Amino acid sequence: MEKYIEFDNVSFSYIDEYDTDADNETVIENLSLTINKGDFVCVLGHNGCGKSTFAKLCNAIEVPQSGKVYVDSIDTSDESRLYDIRRKVGMVFQNPDNQIVATVVEDDVAFGPENLGVEPSEIRRRVDEALKQVEMYDFRHSEPHRLSGGQKQRVAIAGIIAMKPECIVLDEPTAMLDPRGRREVMNTVKKLNEEFGITVIFITHYMDEAVRADRVVVMDDGRVVLDGTPRQVFMQIDKLKSIGLDVPEATELTAMLIESGIDLRTDILDMNELVNEITRLTEAEN
Repeated sequence: MEKYIEFDNVSFSYIDEYDTDADNETVIENLSLTINKGDFVCVLGHNGCGKSTFAKLCNAIEVPQSGKVYVDSIDTSDESRLYDIRRKVGMVFQNPDNQIVATVVEDDVAFGPENLGVEPSEIRRRVDEALKQVEMYDFRHSEPHRLSGGQKQRVAIAGIIAMKPECIVLDEPTAMLDPRGRREVMNTVKKLNEEFGITVIFITHYMDEAVRADRVVVMDDGRVVLDGTPRQVFMQIDKLKSIGLDVPEATELTAMLIESGIDLRTDILDMNELVNEITRLTEAEN
């Protein structure tokens, strides 16, 4: 696999500019991690564990106090390469209203490419293409404030896509959305990864979203404590609960059924799998 984002023994602290005697708050500590090109990685962790700081380190919004972060082999602390890094790694934040700057959807999506100096005919092509990719093309003449939360977030994602990044980092993009909006955004991001090969780093606290990733990274106190496929990670129920995290409902129910004496697989992640497994056992008994 080709390395795309690499954390090499990274530490980061927030410094209180108004109290020089205060202890610095270390949020990332000696973190080493590699994201490969084309990966779909979900990052989990309780509030304050360093997830958002990790996201900002991925495209040089923040730079390490020690260690190195590399994006496609570019050192993020190299200020002369900041433009290149930001073109390669796009960011989508929690509140879409903070990223929408225009009064018409297609104008908002065009904002990024315009700032990159892309010629008008190419901007037109990119805007249409990006809106189609997130299934918002029919809303291109709409006013963003009239859209649902999920639709706004998809417009924000389209604005990033139009700048042609190779990687998108999404920092809890579904936290403010209802279940329908969450599904819309997650389906869109999954499509971008599978059909267009965009590397995705998806930060969330929803376990059902993490199940859809190829890889799950769990953080606690600025360190990686678990890293593997969703099945590998969510089988470690006690470890996850010890750091204040839940597991998918189907996984927890499966564990309860196993504890009661039912012989089920231990790596079940969703209700369909659980139903199929119970059906298999029932048919085997008959």
